[in-house]
Amino acid sequence: MTNLLEPDEPPAVAQYNAQGRSRFFLVCDHASNRIPRKLGDLGVSADDIKRHIGWDIGIAGVARRLSQTLDAHLVMSAYSRLVIDCNRPPATEESIVTESDATPVPGNRNLASADAEARRREIFAPYHDAIAAALDARGKAKRGTILISLHSFTPVYGGVARPWHAGLLYNKYKGLAHPLRDALREGGVFNIGDMEPYTVDDETDYTVPVHGERRGLPHVAIEIRQDLIAEEPGQREWAERLADLLPKAATKVA
Repeated sequence: MTNLLEPDEPPAVAQYNAQGRSRFFLVCDHASNRIPRKLGDLGVSADDIKRHIGWDIGIAGVARRLSQTLDAHLVMSAYSRLVIDCNRPPATEESIVTESDATPVPGNRNLASADAEARRREIFAPYHDAIAAALDARGKAKRGTILISLHSFTPVYGGVARPWHAGLLYNKYKGLAHPLRDALREGGVFNIGDMEPYTVDDETDYTVPVHGERRGLPHVAIEIRQDLIAEEPGQREWAERLADLLPKAATKVA
C-alpha cells in the first residue's frame, strides 16, 4: 500500500488547546489549502488554490482566536478541500470534485478507486477520527459539549453577489442557531442568513450530521463572508464577537 502523505509532511489534522475547559468544541473542515506533495498542484494554478475553491479563506485565524478566547478545544483539517472535502460523505460526487466554481481540477479526473481511498484514509479519516475521539473522551468524562463548525463563504459565487455578512446553518436542530442568529442581528448592523448561503442535510454534509446530530449534541455551523475575515483585524473582530455572543446564545439551549 502506497502512502499519500510523505513522512516529512504535516499530519492530516491540527489540534489546538486540547485541554481547553470550555463546553464549546470547535471544528474547521476547510482550514487549509495545502496539497500533498505527491499530488503536485492537481492541475490548478497557484492563484486558484488560494481562492475559495481551495479552502475557507480566513476561517483558520478566526478559529484559533476563538479557541484561545473561549478556552475551547479546536480541531482543524490540514489539507485542501480540493484533495478531499472533509464535510462531504466519501464517495459522493462532491467529495473529490473535478470542477469547482467553474474551475477544472484535472488531477481529480478519472481517479482510480485506490487513489480515492488513499485520500479518504489519510486525509478525511484522521480528521474525523480525531473529532470522534475527542467527543468520546468528553462524553466519558460527562463533560457538557456544544459543537461549533466554522466556515467561510465567498462574497460572489457564480457571478451572484451574496449580501449576508454571516450565515447560520443547521438541519434538524435549531436550538442554538436561532438564538445566535437573533443576537447577531440585534441592532440591525449585520445581515445574518438563516440557512444561507448553504443548507445542511444528511446526504450532502458530514460534520454536523455525524458529530452533532447523531450524538445529540447542541450544535451550529457558522459561515462568515470571506472579505470580512481575509485579514487579521477582521479575524480578530469576528472571533471576539462570537466569543461574546456564543455563551449568551448557549444559555437558551435546552
